[in-house]
Amino acid sequence: MDLKYIGNSINRVDAYSKVTGKALYPQDLYYENMAFGKTLRSEHPFAKIKIDTSEAELIPGVLKIFTHKDIPNNEHGVLHKDQQIFCDKIVRRIGDPIAFVVAESEKICEVAIKKIKVEYDILEPIFDPIEAMKDDSIKIHGNSNILYHYKLRRGDALKALEDSYFVANNTYRTHSVDQAFLQPEAGIGYVDDDNKVTVVVATQYPHYDREEIAYCLNIPMESVRVLNTNVGGAFGGREDITLQVHLALAAKTLNRVVKCVYSREESFLAHSKRHAIIMKYSTGVDKDGFLTAIKAEIIGDTGAYASWGDNVMRKAGVHATGPYEVKNVMIDSYAVYTNNPYAGAMRGFGATQVAVAYEQQMDIIASELKISPVEIRLKNILRVGSYTATGQLLNNSVPLEQCLKSISE
Repeated sequence: MDLKYIGNSINRVDAYSKVTGKALYPQDLYYENMAFGKTLRSEHPFAKIKIDTSEAELIPGVLKIFTHKDIPNNEHGVLHKDQQIFCDKIVRRIGDPIAFVVAESEKICEVAIKKIKVEYDILEPIFDPIEAMKDDSIKIHGNSNILYHYKLRRGDALKALEDSYFVANNTYRTHSVDQAFLQPEAGIGYVDDDNKVTVVVATQYPHYDREEIAYCLNIPMESVRVLNTNVGGAFGGREDITLQVHLALAAKTLNRVVKCVYSREESFLAHSKRHAIIMKYSTGVDKDGFLTAIKAEIIGDTGAYASWGDNVMRKAGVHATGPYEVKNVMIDSYAVYTNNPYAGAMRGFGATQVAVAYEQQMDIIASELKISPVEIRLKNILRVGSYTATGQLLNNSVPLEQCLKSISE
């Protein structure tokens, strides 16, 4: 078979424009009679709010200041609609959007932002997900801060741990991480010649963005277009919307081209982060170095909003035993609301964090048994014919042994 791509060096279709600087990103786009937008964001992690835009609206050059009153459906979210386009009564994190100023220039936007009066009635925030899980904790949403609980059970892990030759008990923590893509969020909104609300933006999910815009503005999906530009990095950070609905609302209401460009500081405030996770592990082994059981409690801080928290923490639970075969497994993973920056998609979706725990457990066991880190892994890695912790039979292409042996020679 003559393969066109496999085994051949193929030029990327966008490579030339990017290396020569000709590629266009949202902030590169300019139109005549273009207006500009800027978002007012919360300065506090948890507070009741009252907003007064009257003074700011009188500033010459201010076209309109959009608040929750201007949104037909003031809720959004990829899995749970627990975020607001503009907060109406409560802010739940630093950086929550409160208002969107549209003016004839960016400078006028900045002046107007400072004139908007926000009265904060400060509430006691909660930043520790373990504390947030308690029944008597302050609630961020609804009656419980536990957004999601994934359970994985195989065999009898508690009995197997009791019978183990050695059990490693440890707690591991990973911190929140920003995707830090090179291109901060930017976009343009306008109404095209077919009367469609159009948003030009760098995004990972133009189809989801379209759904969110149509729902929030209460207009048919067919009346919305999302045009994806070159994307200057994303890594999960562009899976939730940020400025898309703001631009669509402003363009539709004012019938003007409206542009918004985030600074690096605002980008940090606006988008999701990698989940910080607390992992309590008990890993049992017999005297010959074979795993007997793994018990883990994995607590993910999903921050003020859900985003992809369910999926991230489910994957953390599924991958909690790593590339190792173990017959007795007891995993509980949680996504927990706090007043921290909200967490969502970032490369690995929970599988990245748990590797910190299960690999250190293997090293500790190897040290206790006085065998090499490579040997303990060769004894326990998944092979063809192995079953994963979730019961999946691996019947082909499991090259772990070959990989380990090749790098240890």
